[in-house]
Amino acid sequence: MKKWMKTFAAVLNGLLCIMLMTTCELMAQSPKAAAVTASSLVGIWTLTAADNLQPDGSRVHAYGANPQGILVFGADGRYTVQIFREDRVKFAAGDKLHGTPDEYKDASLGMSCHFGRYTVDPEKGTITFQIERASFPNWDGATQTRPFTLNGDDLEWRVPAIPDGKIPISAWHRVR
Repeated sequence: MKKWMKTFAAVLNGLLCIMLMTTCELMAQSPKAAAVTASSLVGIWTLTAADNLQPDGSRVHAYGANPQGILVFGADGRYTVQIFREDRVKFAAGDKLHGTPDEYKDASLGMSCHFGRYTVDPEKGTITFQIERASFPNWDGATQTRPFTLNGDDLEWRVPAIPDGKIPISAWHRVR
């Protein structure tokens, strides 16, 4: 019986080695998840959400329930972002130079736009925007880095928390 047990153990060890080698070979052959690079983002995107993550964890609309926007990432490393509230108030005078203080405030707070150059760090999962000009003049010439996720044709990034603790989140869908 000892000989039978030794033979069985040797066969079992051999089978386990074959299974282990086969598993390792299959793992080596399986495609690895492709790193998200700048070229992964090139194209035109439409805005699907512009929200604020509140300090309590709730998520609220920052530009209304149906914000409008476009994002373009060029293969040359240039980008433009435009986000608008859908329900912006029109100027009663019909003239941009003759608005009321409330109309100017609504126009300013009802949009977020900037353009410039961008880079992607695949290892950190971040997009860095070198902003040339922005609707908020304090961002002119600024560099901002934002963590992002890309799932198929859906892109989402988070802006660092603003002074009141909210974290702006922009979500986009690629135009095909």
